Amino acid sequence: MTAKKGTQANQSIIDGFAVLQALAMSEDPIGSRELARRLGMETTRVNRLLKTLAYMGITQQTPNRKYVPGPGMHVLATQSLYASRLLRSAIAPLEKLAFFGHTVALGVLWQDSVSFLYHRRPGMASAEAIGRIGLRPATTSGIGMALLSCEEETYLDQLFEEREVPGFDDGLPALKQALAEIKESGFARIQVQSDLPEAPDKPTHTIAVPVGLDTKAAVAISGWIPESASLDIADALKTTTEEIRGSLQQAKPA
Repeated sequence: MTAKKGTQANQSIIDGFAVLQALAMSEDPIGSRELARRLGMETTRVNRLLKTLAYMGITQQTPNRKYVPGPGMHVLATQSLYASRLLRSAIAPLEKLAFFGHTVALGVLWQDSVSFLYHRRPGMASAEAIGRIGLRPATTSGIGMALLSCEEETYLDQLFEEREVPGFDDGLPALKQALAEIKESGFARIQVQSDLPEAPDKPTHTIAVPVGLDTKAAVAISGWIPESASLDIADALKTTTEEIRGSLQQAKPA
């Protein structure tokens, strides 16, 4: 996790969030030693942070002394969704996009990753679409690229300078060029790996449009999308973002 230049970052808080995020991403209970290895941190520090989080009820230990998310983590997740109102404002507009017969998604940008709040395959109920996909590199995601195109170059430099950029063999200059093109067109269209287990090699594209209002969120449609259909889908996504923004603005207290 990278702090913005010029800020007085509290390393203990940064490390605590790193531990919390790594635990949330683990599909199985995990011990402090393994978590420390994944994070490149000292085992004693990770162990101390996990015990503190367990004391708060945000994590909890299994009988074999490994850690899993605790009730406090679920409370934080629920409170954050309630406070932001983003998901509640987005579900009804997103459901209308099922008309296209493709995967419909809502995701948010955090650092260099995208988290999907809503990811609905054709034929799937909306309830199944909530929180079913974990973090993905932003530069390999249509939602991520749409949102990165809204960021300043200094932010991109901070995230990717002297680092490999997933999906861009030529590194940061190639990423910046792609983002400039997205910004000019008003939507992202990128080729992505199919999320359909029955057709993993099927050509798949994602078209994504930022929601705006400083939400760092974007909506997207993903599937076999010919180039000729891109503008129509982008227009439908822009209509969806307008509906989401309208709902969010109505929900703000007077």
